[in-house]
Amino acid sequence: MPQAPILEQILRSKRDEVARRQEACPLRALQDQVASAAPARDLRAALLAPGVSLRTGTSVRTGTSVIAEVKRASPSRGLLCPQAYFDPAELARAYQANGAAAISVLTDERFFQGSLEHLRLVRGSVELPVLRKDFILDPYQVYETRVAGADALLLIVAALSDAMLESLYRLTGELGMEALVEVHDAAEMERALRMEPRIIGINNRNLGTFQVDLETTARLRPLIPEGIVVVAESGVHHRADVRRLAEAGVDAVLVGEALVTAADVGQKVRELVS
Repeated sequence: MPQAPILEQILRSKRDEVARRQEACPLRALQDQVASAAPARDLRAALLAPGVSLRTGTSVRTGTSVIAEVKRASPSRGLLCPQAYFDPAELARAYQANGAAAISVLTDERFFQGSLEHLRLVRGSVELPVLRKDFILDPYQVYETRVAGADALLLIVAALSDAMLESLYRLTGELGMEALVEVHDAAEMERALRMEPRIIGINNRNLGTFQVDLETTARLRPLIPEGIVVVAESGVHHRADVRRLAEAGVDAVLVGEALVTAADVGQKVRELVS
């Protein structure tokens, strides 16, 4: 029997996970906690602003911003960082000190070995906006995201119906967060643009096959109107990749594997933002 596409497997697992989480902590309990969450930081503004290194006090980010990701594993690459060396808070501080504009945290447990606890640790360790990167399918997860301290979340167009995409996008804004609306083809771009989003992410990774092609950004960027912040996701490993995507017209890049596997994380961040 052929194996289901990776995204389909992840979404099926995620629906089961959300049901279990709701049993452990009902939606009403989460809603009651939202009021006590710290005010959300502005992801969009952070991606457009010049950056200053907290380590040196000098400007280190010009042009294309970097969203640096805290990521322990992936379905395509397996374990990226052994538990003994994986410290979300330390990684986040290194990202901030070396010029990242924002931090993304993988919170999916089964496929990426992340957790909401990683997000809480990061949020308490840095002043940068923190993005929750997960497969958001249900309003429950949006409330869960805000209670955990995230400033923004990822909405994957390929994973959602039009009605649910619009509903989750609206709820995200009502709770004071930004949504990074992710697309990876022209049809998804058309669906995303109907909502007039403030930030669009172009994923260079095909979520059906997990193959990466940086030309995806070059093909889709011209479809995005002025005024929308554009983030290129996946496949960024070197400064040349950032330059290539900047020439395609993006405002920021989201980088994970290249950072968490680097021998010197700080140096790698500086390479990408310099």
